[in-house]
Amino acid sequence: MQIGYLDISVGISGDMTLGALVDAGVELTELRKQLRGLPVTDWEISAEKVLKAGIQATKVTVTTMASDRATDHHAHHQHASYAELRNVIAGADLPPDVVNSSLQVLDSVAQAEANVHGVSLEEVHFHELAGIDTLIDIVGSVIGLRMLGVEKLYCSALPVSHGFVDTAHGRLPVPPPAVTELFKGYPTVPVDINEETVTPTGAALAVTLCEEIGRFPPMVVEQIGYGAGSKDLPGRPNVLRLWVGRSADDDESLIIDEVVTVEANIDDMNPELHPYVVTQVFAAGALDVWLTPIQMKKGRPAVKISALATPADAEAVAGTLLRESTTFGVRLTRSRRRCLNRETVTVTTRFGELRVNVGYLGGQVVTVAPEYEDCLNAAQSQDVPVKAVYSAALAAADELWRQPTD
Repeated sequence: MQIGYLDISVGISGDMTLGALVDAGVELTELRKQLRGLPVTDWEISAEKVLKAGIQATKVTVTTMASDRATDHHAHHQHASYAELRNVIAGADLPPDVVNSSLQVLDSVAQAEANVHGVSLEEVHFHELAGIDTLIDIVGSVIGLRMLGVEKLYCSALPVSHGFVDTAHGRLPVPPPAVTELFKGYPTVPVDINEETVTPTGAALAVTLCEEIGRFPPMVVEQIGYGAGSKDLPGRPNVLRLWVGRSADDDESLIIDEVVTVEANIDDMNPELHPYVVTQVFAAGALDVWLTPIQMKKGRPAVKISALATPADAEAVAGTLLRESTTFGVRLTRSRRRCLNRETVTVTTRFGELRVNVGYLGGQVVTVAPEYEDCLNAAQSQDVPVKAVYSAALAAADELWRQPTD
């Protein structure tokens, strides 16, 4: 799978995104050709190589013939309603996936503006973001990612600069309110820059198109592109860096996700409480819980309680461990795991029907494990050893190993 990663070390805007895409290999002629599918005229797009703090990058400029000048973000005060821009994109002669993704980005910007100004979507008019250049920025970015074959996009934490910016609404703090609205729910990082570095269009492209924000994905890097911003920043390259490559998680037969390990070292809790704590942590949503004997300071024997949880359940698991044990703190470590695809089948044995968990890798059975609770219940009801039931289940599942691969 081809993936991309936006390294937003300074900032992001629509034209910086286009510049990074062109720098990473998007043919400007083909991009221009596809953009002609938009039912608008009197525009042109060009690209040039520039230096930003010693780094060569591509600067993309959109020119509107009506004004006969280059248009940068916040450089003009044309007005275009959200509905008008939406109709233009919806009526474009472009692939459905391009249209849908472009509309999602536009909707994100419009909703942020509506929330900030306390109006409905129908009342939203784009001032600094107005008109043709907004359409080219959004739709061109979606087309460019498609041209590079990027199926999933990721990006770094969103940078928060400071200062003030003059807008059609007056002098506003940086980041502007619409940008801060778009930042809600996503990781951010402060940057000591007294300038606006993230535009609403740039923020919307990041939060709408990116699969995940904050983490660099496992990748075999093939291309790197640099998109130049309009401003020159002292001592910093004002560029957006785009990494493109093949996912290192390309084995689609594996389930790949993220988990959080929640741990605490405890040397002052009554050992009789350990089973209860484990039970409560499981009830809070832990995927697994285990105890490890350790030695702490002053030679004290202790126990490390560890729990595995999904990111969504990690806080609940941590809170339960803090509440039910004697620890004063827990550690949370995020990691990635790879799991076999699995299914549960039922086999018939002389002890009755028993469930068996089957694991697949590349369509081939690589592990078979009887369900312990089924084996235990059968053993207790028929007064036989659990190992006898377990062996019978494995024997009945033997034919699963001989099934042809997909």
